[in-house]
Parts: sequence; structure tokens; C-alpha cells
Amino acid sequence: IMGSQGDAGQFRTPRHIIDFIVGIVDPRKDETVLDPACGTAGFLISAYKHILDAARNEHGHPDLSPYELEALVRNIRGYDISPGMVRLSLVNLYLHKFQVPQIAEYDTLTSDDRWDERANVILANPPFFSPKGGGVIQPHSRFQIRSRRTEVLFVDYIMQHLTGSGRAGVIVPEGIIFQSQNAHRSLRENLVENYLAAVVSLPAGVFNPYSGVKTSILILDRAVARSSDTVGFFRVDSDGFDLGAQRRPVDRDDLPEVKLQICEYLDRLRSGRSLDDFDPSLGLVVSKDKIRQDPDFNLSMERYRENTKSNNKYPDVELGEIAIGKPQYGSGARKVDYDGNVRYVRITDLTDDGELKPDAPVSPSTIEPELFLEPGDLLIARSGSAGRTYLHKDIPGTYQYAGYLIRFRIDPDRAMPEYVYRITKSQSWKEWISSNSKTGTLTNINAKQYSSFKLPLPPLSVQREIVAEISGYQSVIDGAMQVVRSYKPHIHVDPEWEVVKVSDVFKKSNESVDPKTLEGPVTYIGLENITGFHGDIQGEVTLENPAEIKSMKHIFSDGDILYGRLRPNLNKVWQADRSGICSSDILVIRPSSEDDGVLIPDLYPYIMRSKSFNDAVMAHVTGAQLPRINWASFSKLNIPLPPLEIQQAIVAEIAEEENLIQSAKELISRFERKIEAAVNRVWEE
Repeated sequence: IMGSQGDAGQFRTPRHIIDFIVGIVDPRKDETVLDPACGTAGFLISAYKHILDAARNEHGHPDLSPYELEALVRNIRGYDISPGMVRLSLVNLYLHKFQVPQIAEYDTLTSDDRWDERANVILANPPFFSPKGGGVIQPHSRFQIRSRRTEVLFVDYIMQHLTGSGRAGVIVPEGIIFQSQNAHRSLRENLVENYLAAVVSLPAGVFNPYSGVKTSILILDRAVARSSDTVGFFRVDSDGFDLGAQRRPVDRDDLPEVKLQICEYLDRLRSGRSLDDFDPSLGLVVSKDKIRQDPDFNLSMERYRENTKSNNKYPDVELGEIAIGKPQYGSGARKVDYDGNVRYVRITDLTDDGELKPDAPVSPSTIEPELFLEPGDLLIARSGSAGRTYLHKDIPGTYQYAGYLIRFRIDPDRAMPEYVYRITKSQSWKEWISSNSKTGTLTNINAKQYSSFKLPLPPLSVQREIVAEISGYQSVIDGAMQVVRSYKPHIHVDPEWEVVKVSDVFKKSNESVDPKTLEGPVTYIGLENITGFHGDIQGEVTLENPAEIKSMKHIFSDGDILYGRLRPNLNKVWQADRSGICSSDILVIRPSSEDDGVLIPDLYPYIMRSKSFNDAVMAHVTGAQLPRINWASFSKLNIPLPPLEIQQAIVAEIAEEENLIQSAKELISRFERKIEAAVNRVWEE
């Protein structure tokens, strides 16, 4: 339960992030502490420990009187909408010796029963979605900001429930930082004028495996906001763990240094000391006047970096300065089959890792030689997937690009195209894209805006060193990737093995559900989510609002085999490691007997992905427009049933092989981090 997103959009906050926020906000023994969306009370426990640690004497014991301890426990309180979370919070607090925990089951946004309560300190990671999914609710009328977005309302609530000198630390999604809707803009204006002390940008992936959502931390301090004419911006690129699903420890951890710099910034403001010599290596200080100049009150750090002293050891140049001529938009397309003369490159033909997909179903509307790509040309998507880039290589064929792509022809006397391309894969580029998107989504960034992007430009000799280093890492990645892509477990079928019908050992599940009756989040698997031949899951499979699905769907359980029954997808077979719902174009198969002495289900996804089984299925596919296999035919197919001990041996051997493949994937991840580090070095002092 704790390893997944909750039914009210909760993301469990990593403990080290909780402690980081608590250390900055610094709750004290005589202050009231509130978490209005407390979950399992992680923030409250951390605040309690922080206060005890601050009160320890020379012997290491908390130097608090019984009256002070009683008051401390009484002053720490939380609310949560979920009865289950309330029970977990109570248990957590009991285990930390809270005899009478102050936890209430309470809907902070739709009930105003506790509206008049205030707190000196508020700590929260409020949910980003409503309990019914979709991110909107029906709030009561006492909020300052008119909105039905939960993230807007929670920040509004926190602002209004701080005491006159109150402080807060709240985790927010990126929409709070830059989206241009009226509610978001009004909220940011109120924050800047009355509450906001600092913004901390966290890397996307901090909340893995629950979500890869990009978040920031707002540090609120009413006294500082009233007396100061600046806002501090800080950025965490690494929190001590990699950003994959496993969150493995890494050598770099920016949290301690960022905490020191924020605390120094706040201490200077509170004591009235000058900021003239304050030059944080992981942040910058921006005047409120500069923020007010932006009508949207954008709170993205990269928005204001160009107006401050550069921290780079190399000079900054605009992308347009190192391009030959003006950037050029592409051309339209013909709705005809590709004729083989000129390949038409669209945004959808570009992969996220900068490669070109092999297929090309359409041709340019007109053949325009001035739009033919040359090696070293940099394409940047201007809408839909704004910020996605592709560097054209010296490959056979003639290529022309679509109108939603912009070509920058890099001047080789100023910069190496490969170096510039690598810069567009950096975190700084991603943040710049986010902050320059007018709508709050990654759309419609034009050539003029892209031309203004500033990047550090080392001498060509240094660029060559960086590119050579990255090329070495990329060679390792390519080799490991080839191993991963090529691996397909092969099972030699012994003619002596027993052969049975599929229906002798498997049955089809007929459980189905109308998604409109479900409350999100729910796992939804479509054919596009299952990789062919390998059976991995790809793409986003968590639906916050299942009601968006219009038709009945199959239900599957952990251990079931999901078999794609459409002809182009017969190699898409996945053994479920969770429960959920799936497309009606997927057969849900499970053993027909509970007797473990008959077969090991883990073996059969591999058999069902094999060429021989695929050929047998193809012989029974019916339908002209959407050829597919039905269960009546599928169940009659022959399938091998080796002795149980042989099944066990095959599964064990495949498990060992897949461990090696997993090692190759980890090698890819490690060297991708090395590439990222090589690029990031040019941004750092």
C-alpha cells in the first residue's frame, strides 16, 4: 500500500526530503506545528525529533520539563481525509510516545469546521489530485483564490493558516511554479508579496517509484516576506539517490549544501545583514521587482538566471549567435505513402533519446532542397513535444523536416554541433523549456525564443574533449543497449515432452468492469504499453481518472498472463506483477488448475512469445480490417508441457540470464549519469 500512489493522489514523501524541509523551517518547542494532509505523519514525527534534538543538553538528553514535553505533543497536530492514513498516523505517533496524538479525519478543502485554527509552522506535501481523480474538487467559499485545483487550494490554505510570523515548507507540482491560469498567477502574486522566502527546485524522479512528477519546495516566512524585497531560488540536481525506479544511492548529494545556503540566506534577512557578498553556488537571489516585471509572476529559477551574474567558468552565448543564418521552420506533408525519394522527418519520428525511427509513412508536400538536412543540423520541436531535439548524422538518404520542427545550422567555427546537442539534454535546458512555455505545457516555443537560450561555450578544444568523453560513454551504452534489445530467451522444445491444448492448462478470465465505476488511480495496460518480444511495460500506465475510458475493460490480477490478440501485436505478452484493467484487445489468461504440480506459469509468457507459437496463432487469425485471434481458436492451440523439474530448470536459467540483462540496464543507467555529469560540468564553477 505504501509503495503506490494513494486514492487521494498522495505521494509518500521520502524521509530525507522531509528532514531537509524541517531543518530549513526549524520548528521550535513553543510553536504549534500542523500538517493539513499528514498521511502517515512523517512531517510531524520529523518536526518532533528536530525539536528534541535542538533541546538536548551536554549529556545528549532532551532538556525539556514534563510540562514542556506535554505542551510539545499537544502542539503537534495533523489532518487527513483518509481514515486509513489517520490510523497509520495515530500508530506512528503512539510508537513515538505521543499518548494523545492530535490527528483528525478531516477534509481540509471541502470542510471549514477547523478553518479558524492557525499554526506557527505548517509542513506539508499535499495531494496533487482530488479523491475522485482529475485534480479538481468543489471547495468551500472561504478560500482567497477561486480555483478547484487541489494544489492551488492547499497552498492558499497554508498561507491563510499561518500566524503573523508563521513559517511553512510545502512541496508543490511544477504547475504552481509557472502555469499561467488566473488562479496560479494570483496565487504566485500573493506568495511573492506576502509569504514567499525561497523556492527550491527538486529533480524529476524524487518521488519514484510512485511518480516521476517534477516538484519544487516553497519556503514561506511571513516576517521575512514583509521585510525583504528579494526571493531566494535554489536548485537540487541530486538528492543522494539516482532518479530511477529503484532510487539507488549515488555519490552526489546537494541537499546539505542547499540547506546551508538557504539557512544563511534566511539568517541574513532576519538579522538585517547585507546580501551583497552572498553568492550561493546552488542558487541565486532575485529582487521582487524583477519578478513583478513578469505578468505571470513566474517562479522558475531559470527565468531569472540571465539577469544575474553567471556562475559558469565559460562565457554564455545565445544559441542564435552560434548558428549560421536564421533558424528555419520545415514544410508540410502529403497524405500519400512515402515514395522513397525524400524522407519526411516529423516530431513523432524522433525518439526521446534523439534517435530517428526507421519508418516514414508520409512525404513532404513539396520537395524543397533548401530544407534538406545536412550532417550537424540541429532540429528542435516547437510544439507538442517542445524541447525535443535531434542531431542529424551523416546517414544515407535525403531528409526534409516538418513545419513543427525548427532547424539550427550550427557554425562549426564557433561550436561543435554534438556539443550543442548534448547541452539540449541537460537539466538546465529542461528547466528553461518549462519556464519559457507560455501555457504551462511544453508547447509553442518559437524560433526567436530558442535563439535566446544561453549556453556556456568553452573553447573548441574543450568541446572536443567533452564530446570525446561522452562518445566513449555512449559506445558503452550502445553496446549494452544492443545486448538488451537482442536478448530473447530461447526454449528448445524436446519432441519427447508432452503436448497439450492451451485449454488443458489455462483458462481465460472473463472478469470485466466499466471504468466509470472505478476511483483512481488504477493501472491500465493497453497494447502500446507492452513491448514486443520482451514483455516489458513502457509508458505511463497509471490512470488518475479511469472515467476517461469509454468502454468496458478486462480485469487482471498479479500473476495473470496478458496476451495481445491483434495480429501486429501477437508477440506482446506480459506476466502481470500487479492488478489492474486492460484493453479488450488483450486476452487475460491464468492457470486452469490450482495444482502447482502441473505447470509453472512463469515459463509460458516466453513460450507464447516464441516464433513457433506465433506462427501457430497466425494460422487462426480472422478478420479483414483488424485481424485477431479469439479464445475459441487460441484455446485449441498446442503447447508443450515439460516435466515440472524441467520447467523449474528453464525458469531458473532464464532468471539468471535476465539478471545479467538487468546488469546491462544498470550499466546503461550508470553511463547515462556519467554523460549527464560531463555536460553539467560546463555549467558549474
